[in-house]
This record gives sequence, C-alpha cells and structure tokens, in this order.
Amino acid sequence: MTIGARGPEAIWAPPMGPAAPRDLCTDCGISRSSDPKACGRACQFIKPDYDALEQRVHGRSRDPDRADETHFGPFRRMVRASLVAPLEGAQWSGITTRIAERLLETGAVDAVLTMAPDPADKWRPVPVLVTKPEGMAACRGMRMGYAPLLALLEPAMKRGYKRLAVIGIPCQVHALRSLEREYGFERLYVIGTPCSDNTTTERFHQFLDLLAEDPETITYLEFRADFHVELRFTNGTVKEIPFLKLPISKLPPDFFPLTCRTCVDYTNVLADITVGYMGGQGEQWLLIRNDRGEELVQLLGNELRMTTPGSRGSRRGPVKGFLANVERAAGGLPLRAMPDWLRPIVGWLMPRIGPRGLEFARARVDMKAVETVLHLRRERPRRLRTMVPRHIWSLVKPYGIKPRDREQP
Repeated sequence: MTIGARGPEAIWAPPMGPAAPRDLCTDCGISRSSDPKACGRACQFIKPDYDALEQRVHGRSRDPDRADETHFGPFRRMVRASLVAPLEGAQWSGITTRIAERLLETGAVDAVLTMAPDPADKWRPVPVLVTKPEGMAACRGMRMGYAPLLALLEPAMKRGYKRLAVIGIPCQVHALRSLEREYGFERLYVIGTPCSDNTTTERFHQFLDLLAEDPETITYLEFRADFHVELRFTNGTVKEIPFLKLPISKLPPDFFPLTCRTCVDYTNVLADITVGYMGGQGEQWLLIRNDRGEELVQLLGNELRMTTPGSRGSRRGPVKGFLANVERAAGGLPLRAMPDWLRPIVGWLMPRIGPRGLEFARARVDMKAVETVLHLRRERPRRLRTMVPRHIWSLVKPYGIKPRDREQP
C-alpha cells in the first residue's frame, strides 16, 4: 500500500491483526504481534523500570544532582532549534521529518517506522514503513488517536529491514526499548516526541467541532507554549485561542483515558533524541540524550539553527491551581469556573508573567506527575506501587503530595 508518495512503495502500510483486549492500554501495537503476551514485559502501564532502561539505553539513569534531569530524564544537552528552511506542511519547522529524510538519504537505515494520515481521515494516524526519503513528506504534521506503531516491527524484520529508525510517543518507545534486544536490530535510532494526553480520533473530532464552525477545514492544530492553541484553515486564515477559553468543560469526563492521565513520561526519556516544543519559546526544543542522538543532530549540519533555551517565570502558582482542579475532578466534583469577565485579563497575563521556556516545560511535567498520583489513588490505587517511579514522588513533594503506605516501589 502506498500513501501519498511518489515512486513505488515509498510508504508501506501492511495489514495488521486485531488488538488483544487489555486494561490501561494505548494500543502501541505489541498486542497485535505474534506474541501478544509480550505486553506483560513491555508495557509502560504494567511494571515500568525506568532506571534500568535508562541505564541500558543511555549508559546511566537520571542524575538528581544534575539540573533538570529529574524532570526531563538523562540528556547530554538541550537546545532551542529550528530548520533554516522550514518544511512546508510540517508541525513547527519539521526537524523530526528532516532527520528521518536524512537517515534514508544517507543509507543509515533501511526504513523509518512512523505515522501517516489515514487516506479517509487526515487526523487518524496509520503506522507505516517509509523506505524512500520522498515518502516522509506524506508523514508531516500532527495526528491524534491511538496507533499500533509497533505492530509493524515483525513485518519490517521479515522484509529484512534490520536497520530502523522509529518515530514514536512515550508509551510506544517504552515498549520498543523493553523488547529491543528480542528483535535483533543491527541498528536502531529512536526519535521521540513528547506526549501526555491522547484520545481516540473520534473524540478528537468532537473537540474540533467545538473549536470552529467549519472544523473540516482545519489543517493544523498546535498547543503552544505561549498558552494558546493555534488553528490553521484551508483558506489560509489562522485562529489563536487562549487556553482559558478552550471548551474543556464541554468535553466528556473520559475524553482523555486513564492511561494518558497517569503517564509519567511526558518527555520520552528513552528516545535517543526528543523533539518537542515545550521549552522552545516559539521554536522547537531538542533533548539530545546519547551518542545516537548526537549523530542525528549532526545529520542536519548547517540546516539546523540552534540556540540556548531560556527560562522565565515561576511554575508553582499554575501547578498549584492545576492541583486544585485535579483534586476536584478526581473526586467527581465540577471544575471551578473562572468568571467570563476575568478570562481575557488572565489570558493576557499568562504569556507575560506565567512560566516560559524551560520553566513552562517543568510546569507541564510537574502537572503530569500530580495528575498521575491523584487519578491512580482514586481509580487504581493498587497500581501506584508498580506504575509510579521514585522520581515522580520527588516532583510532587513540593506541592504537599507524599507517598502513603504501600504506594512506593
């Protein structure tokens, strides 16, 4: 199957088997493999061991004495970056796409395992194997929904693709790293993107319906670090919506599943390089984690413009406010509504005095840590001991959250 690519089979999307029924599952694809029981030793939501995996992947686990590693995981360096010549149709400037293109151009990999849009729905992700550089153009942009990316590992190996690059979100990358040795790759590059909240594509369409009168004409959506959501439309117009004016209260309580509300790996710590936006202040934010990550950056050479990330403001106030709302939501109570007259004022203030740059990224990681503990306590208390790694407790401690009996690993 070829999806929007030039030339024969630049993109290959082989058929997949059905997913095995699982509790707390984001359908990373492992349950669709020939060994669905592998989920038990691979899944982020069963019994993750980040210390051991970080040690194996990066040569060391996160160092609490090194600035920001408790928040972001092991890294060599962090940079704010953008392509000198941004790629048309890409999310931000297209760094992830361009790295994958360069891997294929240089022959460093046989294929890139990533997502492309479903031909029938541009927002629905479809796992694909890209074997030619020109095939990556069809994979640009953001998708929303569960996507069994790792179901294509076995088809790739059967075709002899033993040198792979994988572009994935944290739950996919955790499973990949847990099973990496079993697949016998000759070379594996892992390009990670941050993720914290996912939902089904059908639910995402419900969200789009609330954002615009003509949601079918939306071509681009991005949650930006300046506290706005940016929408672009087919007619070229752009719409910016402050976070405070998003119709969150109109979404069903289970819009985001428990898995995404209890994810402890926003920054994709097991990737060789994480390419995101949270610390970018209008550009992209790269966490280069190991030798392979450095190799991926070097592939871009002078195509990449890099600067030092900035950091301003304080996260404590926003995180405390988030904590209060999560406590109410986790207790089944309605969220506190801000008066309509106050929303424009606060919306104007947040980009100016709220956390920015790396402090914004720390705030989001703290929020995810808070959310994880509170929702698990209410809905899956027995899972706290196995699902929450030790470093999460150090992140929530400043906000008055401490482990109770039998909650620590």
